[in-house]
Amino acid sequence: MQDKQLRILVFGAHPDDCDVRFGGMALKYRALGHQVKFISMTNGDTGHYSMGGGPLARRRYEEAQAAAAIADVEYEIYDIHNGELQADMPVRNMVICSIRNYKPDLVVCHRANDYHPDHRAVGQSVQDAIHAIRVPNVAPLTEPLSYSPVMAYLQDRFTEPAAYRVDIAVDIDDVVERVIDMLACHVSQWFEWLPYDRGGLDEVAKVPEGEAQRREWLAGQMRTRFAGVADQGREKLIETYGKEHGKAVKCAEVLMVSEYGGKLEPDQIPVLFPFLPSR
Repeated sequence: MQDKQLRILVFGAHPDDCDVRFGGMALKYRALGHQVKFISMTNGDTGHYSMGGGPLARRRYEEAQAAAAIADVEYEIYDIHNGELQADMPVRNMVICSIRNYKPDLVVCHRANDYHPDHRAVGQSVQDAIHAIRVPNVAPLTEPLSYSPVMAYLQDRFTEPAAYRVDIAVDIDDVVERVIDMLACHVSQWFEWLPYDRGGLDEVAKVPEGEAQRREWLAGQMRTRFAGVADQGREKLIETYGKEHGKAVKCAEVLMVSEYGGKLEPDQIPVLFPFLPSR
């Protein structure tokens, strides 16, 4: 392991957002002894069709902690109602304090252009906070940082006002089954709410009884999803891993480096992403 222990801070809008877009990289960082923290900026309390409020928020908190135990990461959840996240000053100050207190080398979040207003609010809030973390008189009861961490965006496929650009692509074939195990902890979402939202509850009902069968049903969907991400990042995978390896990657995660955070020089990439091959 490199001498410096990295600290990685990932902001998602809902419990499970970090897991599905950064779970593989989180596992790789932890395998090398680096620290990873996930923050869900809402408590997810409307993300279901038959329950909500406090009971759902508590259920989703427990699901997130179960997933965190698999990845050996810290998982914090802001107590803000699902669907009501605003990129306002109180939320910005929460983000500033979270970043200052964790002192990350890399901050990751959604982009500010996204289908979901909570996702957009995450991106806007983190962008607005990333400069202010160095300003002493902003949120003055927390010590300002003396540096700007690198900032990057979680994967998406939105094109307005600008398409997602793949700057970092990571082969997660070796850890994808553990990522699926993490996602399977979010029972309320992957086996209930999301199938309902796409009109597929009948499909779940047809899955044979038993945890292993349900998990394999989910695994089929997630392998397809991560294969799509690999195709989205194929050019960068080939550039990073070489032609033979890059073309063979089945499942991947990707990041887009933001211009708002600290500058990521090419020679810093293997330092900040130590699981990538040196080329």
